[in-house]
Amino acid sequence: MKQISFGRMVTLAVIVIGLAWSLTVVANPGFESGQDGAQEATDVEAKDEAPKNTLKWTTASEVDNFGFDIFRSDSEDGPFEKMTHDPLPGAGTTDEPQAYLWEDFDINKGQDYYYYVESISMAGVRERFSPIIKAPAK
Repeated sequence: MKQISFGRMVTLAVIVIGLAWSLTVVANPGFESGQDGAQEATDVEAKDEAPKNTLKWTTASEVDNFGFDIFRSDSEDGPFEKMTHDPLPGAGTTDEPQAYLWEDFDINKGQDYYYYVESISMAGVRERFSPIIKAPAK
């Protein structure tokens, strides 16, 4: 996880998550231990989760914040493409910390990606909210 303080009200944390397996073992009613204390699972489920990049950030406070757009490139120098169809809703004006999350499932294995977050005010003013963050290849 990379955490950066940026601007007047930003703590940006970016977590990049790759290919993952999750294993869930569920014991049905009547589950019993085997001999020698060995456990027997009656249901086992495994999921192959698609690779994704996850951006998480928090704000300490917000003033007239309409929302955020996410931009991505395969090069640190760009060009960057807007990834959000609609902005992620902001909290307007608040003194309370807010947490945000956006996941990119449209990634290619073996490809580095670069992201930045852009804030949008209620008046429509846009400004880069974060530095460019590298998400290493999966």
